[in-house]
Amino acid sequence: MLISKTLRLLPLISLASLLVACGGSSGSSSDDDDDDTPVTAEFEIEVVNATAAQPFSPLTVAFHAASKSLWQIGEPSSMALEKMAEGGDNADLLASLATAYGSASGAGLIMPGNSETVRVETELAADLRFSITTMLVNTNDAFAGLGGIDVSDWQVGDSMQWPLPLYDAGTEFNSEADGSIPGPADGGEGFNENRDDVMNKVSRHPGLVTQADEPTSVLSPSHRVAGTTAYLMITRVD
Repeated sequence: MLISKTLRLLPLISLASLLVACGGSSGSSSDDDDDDTPVTAEFEIEVVNATAAQPFSPLTVAFHAASKSLWQIGEPSSMALEKMAEGGDNADLLASLATAYGSASGAGLIMPGNSETVRVETELAADLRFSITTMLVNTNDAFAGLGGIDVSDWQVGDSMQWPLPLYDAGTEFNSEADGSIPGPADGGEGFNENRDDVMNKVSRHPGLVTQADEPTSVLSPSHRVAGTTAYLMITRVD
């Protein structure tokens, strides 16, 4: 009986050995599962406030598909962008990127001369883009930012630095008048859904109106933005 049992087991052992040698279906399935695992990367983003008297609202940091954007020059602002550019509230702007690969908000205000560093993990993709924006809170609807940077082929250690241009959301008249600015220079109104800027489109900012230009402005010459508004450095760290 013992010999008989041993003889019957031999074909099974041989079959198992053959499957291992030929790469059986169970091993192939495991490999397929591994191939489906998303490849991720981690980026470190630092923003330096280079203004003399303009606090920045919490950063909006987003990794997204090339088909998405936070704004388009020459096009009307979305309601989400308007809320950020007039009142510093970035919640809707982040939510608008529902298919974003990864996004984050800054911790709070960035005061003049200070900086903040944010780390974001994102899924790598062939169309991966990076965008960032922040409101200058002592303004009606001015924001600094950079949009649609291609980071799809960045390797660990790759790093770039840019100055952040100043934009006008085109949603609120740039009077800088009493009661119209949410920042500490005024403590006035932030977001208002009524749009009273004749532009009604995103453009490069023409410059802030101060008391030297118009007596009704609450801004002093120190609030004016001359030259670089902010510096951005982004590095892939993992």
